Amino acid sequence: MKAAVYDECGAPEVLHYKDIPDPDLSASDVLIDVEAISIEGGDLLNRRLAPPPRSSHIVGYASAGTVIAVGDGVTGRKVGDRVMGFASDGSHAALRAVPENQTWIVPDGVGSAEAAALPISFGTAHHCLFARGALQSGETVLVQAAAGGVGLAAIQLAKHAGARIIAVSSGSERLPKLLSVGADHVIDHRNDDVSQAVFELTDGAGANLIVDPVGTTLPVSLKALAQEGRLVFVGNAGGGDLALDLWPALQANQSLFGVFMGTKFIEPQIRATVDDLLLRVAASKLTVFLDKRFPLASAVEAHDYAERCRPFGRVILQP
Repeated sequence: MKAAVYDECGAPEVLHYKDIPDPDLSASDVLIDVEAISIEGGDLLNRRLAPPPRSSHIVGYASAGTVIAVGDGVTGRKVGDRVMGFASDGSHAALRAVPENQTWIVPDGVGSAEAAALPISFGTAHHCLFARGALQSGETVLVQAAAGGVGLAAIQLAKHAGARIIAVSSGSERLPKLLSVGADHVIDHRNDDVSQAVFELTDGAGANLIVDPVGTTLPVSLKALAQEGRLVFVGNAGGGDLALDLWPALQANQSLFGVFMGTKFIEPQIRATVDDLLLRVAASKLTVFLDKRFPLASAVEAHDYAERCRPFGRVILQP
C-alpha cells in the first residue's frame, strides 16, 4: 500500500510517500480502505517532536473509509460498512487496521472527510464544555484558537447550549467567519489585549468557562477568567512551556481541568457522544469545517500548510 512515512522527527520534509506492506489484521481489528485523513494537531506535534518507534512509521490519529476485511473476533462491523477509525498512529495510509471498538459507523449524509475530522474536534470540544466545564445556559464561554477544529466545534456546541461566546483568533477573513459560525464577539489576539477585551465585554466579570487548546495562551486565559470560573486546557498546540503561576487562580477560587482525549475514545459514554455528534452532522445541525484537501502523495505540502497557514477548520488528505 501507499503511505506517508517518516524515519526521524522534524519538519514536514521528513515525510516520504512510498510503498510499504499492508497492515496486519488482528482478531479484533477491521481493515479500512481509507478515503479521507484528517490532519490533527497531535499529528503535527508527533511528526515534529516524537522520534518514531520504528522505521517507515506512519503518523496520524484520524481517518475514514470503507471496511474491506474484519478479524475473526469482530462482531459489530462488517465488510462494506463506512467507518471512521481512531488510533495513536497509522492514519496517513491507503489501508488501516484499527480495533473495532475504535471505530464509528458513518451515517448517511456525512462525507468521509467530515467523518474523519469530527470525533477528535467535536468529541474533544464536547468533553471540554460539558463533562469537564459543566457549561450552563447563559454563561459566557471564551474559546481560544477559535478557528481551529476544536474551536469551531466548541462555538457551535456552546451556542446550542445557550451560552454567550467570545472567540479569539486573528485575521480579517477569519474573524467575520467566526461570527457566522455562532460567536457573539470576536477578539483579534494580534491587535487586542485579550483579557482586557473579555472584561470589557462582560462588564468586568470575566469568562465563566474558557476552552484553551493552545497551551501557550494559558496565562492570558487565566487573566480573563471570572471569579470561580473554570479553565479547561486540552493539548498543547502552541508547543511551549506550560509553567503557570497558580496563586492568583487559587485566590480567585478558580478551577483548572486538563483534558487528554487519547485515552477517552474507547469509553462507552464518549463513544455514544461521538455517535450522536455524527447524527447531528447528518441532520445539518452541526457543521464540520474543512479548509483544504491534498492528495496523500502531497503530505509534505499538507503538513506545511496546516502548520503555517492557520487553516479555518481541518486539512484533509486523500489517498
